[in-house]
This record gives sequence, C-alpha cells and structure tokens, in this order.
Amino acid sequence: MKELLIIAVGSALVNNVILSQFLGICPFLGVSKKVETAAGMGGAVMFVITISSFCTGVLYKFILSPLHFEYLQTIVFILVIAALVQFVEMFLKKMMPPLYKALGVYLPLITTNCAVLGVALTNVQKEYGILESVINGFATALGFTIAIVIMAGIREKTEYNDISPSFQGTPIVLVTASLMAIAFFGFSGLI
Repeated sequence: MKELLIIAVGSALVNNVILSQFLGICPFLGVSKKVETAAGMGGAVMFVITISSFCTGVLYKFILSPLHFEYLQTIVFILVIAALVQFVEMFLKKMMPPLYKALGVYLPLITTNCAVLGVALTNVQKEYGILESVINGFATALGFTIAIVIMAGIREKTEYNDISPSFQGTPIVLVTASLMAIAFFGFSGLI
C-alpha cells in the first residue's frame, strides 16, 4: 500500500507530467483559457490515460512479453490510445456537446499527446504490474488535471490585469507556466 501511495504522489505532484517532464504541453497551453474547458480536458485525459494504462499493461504482460514482441509496444500502445480517444470523442459529442465544441481540435489531439504514450512506456520501463500501472496512469492524469486547471484559473485572472503589451498573450502564459514548474519543484521533498 505504501508503494502505491509513493507512486501516486510521485506521479501527480513530484514528477508532474507537464511541469516536470514537459509532456502534454500542447493541450496545456491550448485548452487552459477557461477553467471549465480545462477541467473537461483533464477529465478526458484522466479517462484515456487510466484506461490505456490498464489496457497496455495487460497487452504487454500477457501478449507482447510472452511472445517476445516487446519491440511492437509503441505501435500497439498508440493503437490502443487512438481507439480510446475515439470512444471519448464519440461519448462527448453525444452526451456533452458544449464541452465537445469547447475542446475543439485538442480532443482528437489526445491521441498524439505524448503524455498518454509516455505513461504507457514509463509503466513498461519501470516494470510496473497492472495495478501499479493503473495507479501511475490515474495519478499522472490527476497531476495533468491539477496543472491545467490551475493554469486556466490563473489565465482567467490575468485577463483582467494590466499587463505590459510585450508580455500579453503567449509570453505571460509561458512565464506563468515556468513559475508553476518552479512551485511544483517544491514537492520534490515529499518522496
């Protein structure tokens, strides 16, 4: 149990996928304009990463590894992730049309989000079992969600501030992201 808690805290806060590993920056910068949209993207990424961690863990442990097809892991993992993203896209289009429209092009980009593939490959690299893989996937997605929602909240607040014209737009977003990364560095003493 202690090991699972260390994996969860390490993945969510200490080794945050966005602010420490710099994976998944595209949706982080693109979808973090409104808190509601950021939370929706976080939920979609949470579902995809958690389920893909389970599916890729099962596929690797019971099919790829016993048959010595480890070299196919990247291709197989990408196919699994793409299928899951299609499922999420169909679900959101049918059940939550406003969120589907708000996420726009960034929803199908979850397929190519390097954070999702990075988690699946990290699970294999660290030789996690299926339970550890799911915990690592969920915690990583939770860390992604925390980071993107905090960024969206800050961006909503800075919209009403007097910012120098040279820092308006992307520059202030990048400065904010760098300050968030420094702040998350403070979690490194937890584990």
